[in-house]
Amino acid sequence: MLLVIAYCAVVRPAHAFELLEVVYPPIAERAATPEAFVPAGWRLEHSARGRLNEDDREDALLVLRMDAAANVVDNTGFGPDRFDTNPRMLVAVVGEADGSWRRVMADHALVPRPEAPVMDDFLRDDAGSAIRPNRTWSIGLHSWASAGTWSTREVAYTFRLEGDCMRLIGYDDMHLHRGSGEITTTSVNYLNGRAWVRPGSIADDTPGPKQWTRLASKARICIGDIRDGLSFNPQLVEMRAPEPL
Repeated sequence: MLLVIAYCAVVRPAHAFELLEVVYPPIAERAATPEAFVPAGWRLEHSARGRLNEDDREDALLVLRMDAAANVVDNTGFGPDRFDTNPRMLVAVVGEADGSWRRVMADHALVPRPEAPVMDDFLRDDAGSAIRPNRTWSIGLHSWASAGTWSTREVAYTFRLEGDCMRLIGYDDMHLHRGSGEITTTSVNYLNGRAWVRPGSIADDTPGPKQWTRLASKARICIGDIRDGLSFNPQLVEMRAPEPL
């Protein structure tokens, strides 16, 4: 009997204020430079150059952040006195033969919007900082709260551009319960459909054995299908086998 393994998102503490609604602006289809894709009212937070498609021209990944003073709110509880709730967008652009740049991806859901002052920044400092020589790139998310939950997570997504789809090809998740010290590590290869889950503990330097499993479906997943990167469920099926099939 096959059993679907369900993964629950880490509970994020509720915020004590109302977030202002954000209308995400459209990103231009073409521009003269990568920086020209940044819409008014936003700023370029991070950028990386490399090759995303099959030609030899340079491409770029951009992390944009809204720059609205109204989204920086007063906080009288735990956390900083002034809390920045400005959201982010991820944009990928490729170089064209005529010297212009073309947008191939724009996503504003994978990196969650800051919503609670007790939470660390969801985007890791080194996230999305490089495009690998094999034309893949990764972005790392971080979930840690100073109050409201014992759960901590480090999640990494790896993508590859395939036509008009920024395809998910790898998923890695480390979940730590700071109360019990239990650690669960998950790694999924979306190209071959294989995955493993491994238990562990902060009290033991040696993690448990990998429990091999596979994806419930091999359907292609694009970045827009994932939505909130800390709530994504990889949908694994338990397989009682000591080695990958």
